[in-house]
Amino acid sequence: MNDDSQHNDRIISQFTRWAQPFADLPIHSAEDGMARTLAAAVIAPTDTVLDVACGPGIVACAAAAHAAHVTGIDLTPAMIEQARVRQAAAGLANLDWRTGDATDLPFADASFDRVVTRYSFHHLREPGRALAEMRRVCRPGGRIVVIDATPAPECQAAYDRMETLRDPSHTSALTLDQLRGLGRIAGLEEAIVDGYRLEALLATLADADDMAALDAMFDADIASGEDRIGVQAWRAADGVRFLFPISIVAWRR
Repeated sequence: MNDDSQHNDRIISQFTRWAQPFADLPIHSAEDGMARTLAAAVIAPTDTVLDVACGPGIVACAAAAHAAHVTGIDLTPAMIEQARVRQAAAGLANLDWRTGDATDLPFADASFDRVVTRYSFHHLREPGRALAEMRRVCRPGGRIVVIDATPAPECQAAYDRMETLRDPSHTSALTLDQLRGLGRIAGLEEAIVDGYRLEALLATLADADDMAALDAMFDADIASGEDRIGVQAWRAADGVRFLFPISIVAWRR
């Protein structure tokens, strides 16, 4: 088994276990982040949209209210099952779902008007390859949108250590400059750069077996007063809370 296959198996294992909790987490449907995502995508009623690494279909279902048709694709079958449940609950007919790899999309060139992905690039060993695939399947004049956590350069290593402990399918979170650089390499024209902070409760995002080590890591960071992880963590009555540094970059194809 090659490294890509091993990593894909790691992703499938992680998100099969977390499919239901991930789908139910309120932060993934936060209104401000979703509004900013849809604003960056500029979806017209005649547009076809592809949501890459769609997870439980949160962005895809939100986009479907504005688009002619939306396709969601994800590596993990359990996530696609959650997406179908969400679609049914919302009574949406203009969606379909596929299981597949973000770095090898099973679609013809220039198939979609809008291609989006959210919170996925930090799971990929080759995010540039995924962006190239997103460009390939996007029609000329279309738009490509990537939303992900982007730690500050001086916090990137510590952030990655925290995320790898929390989620073994994590590879590395790009800085905003690195993400924008991938767009330049792909030959894309930058249209929008936006961002927001997403508040999270650590205990809702990690396995119980990992909490002791994560608590110790965050407590040390909080005590230092230096925010070395770059998430402005604090200890609240219900546990450690912190702010994911999220960026949105949209490009014209």
